[in-house]
Amino acid sequence: MNTLSFKTNYVTTEAADKKWVVVDAAGQTLGRLSSKVAKILRGKYKPCFTPNMDCGDNVIIINANQVVLSGDKMNSKIYLTYSGYPGGQKKATALEMTKRTNGYEKIVRHAVKGMLPKGKLGSKVLSNLYIFEGAEHNKQAQSPVSIDINLLK
Repeated sequence: MNTLSFKTNYVTTEAADKKWVVVDAAGQTLGRLSSKVAKILRGKYKPCFTPNMDCGDNVIIINANQVVLSGDKMNSKIYLTYSGYPGGQKKATALEMTKRTNGYEKIVRHAVKGMLPKGKLGSKVLSNLYIFEGAEHNKQAQSPVSIDINLLK
């Protein structure tokens, strides 16, 4: 019996085939969109997935201002921030966040970040996410491919 047949091949960052993908968030539910985007960022849809490497694609999300929160989450979901000083904790509902500058971008990034691993790998993978509130983006030079997020599991 050949013992080399049991060897697991791992992908290096140089050998990972990283592509650019455009996802349209118009009319998508925030949680379902975030979980699928997190899987794309992580590389779980690829056959060469390696858990400890950044082998996922670069994702561009457009129309983030048209994302949908189900139920009454616009009024009940609370986002907390903490400055590090005593009494420095601030809270805002999702409706208040949408009125801020880049509010929808912060909401989507927060949802995707929660579905990624914590630590250095999660930070590295999250840096491959680009969110735009309108239909236009400035990443045309990378020639991204548009995909339908509803076709993914």
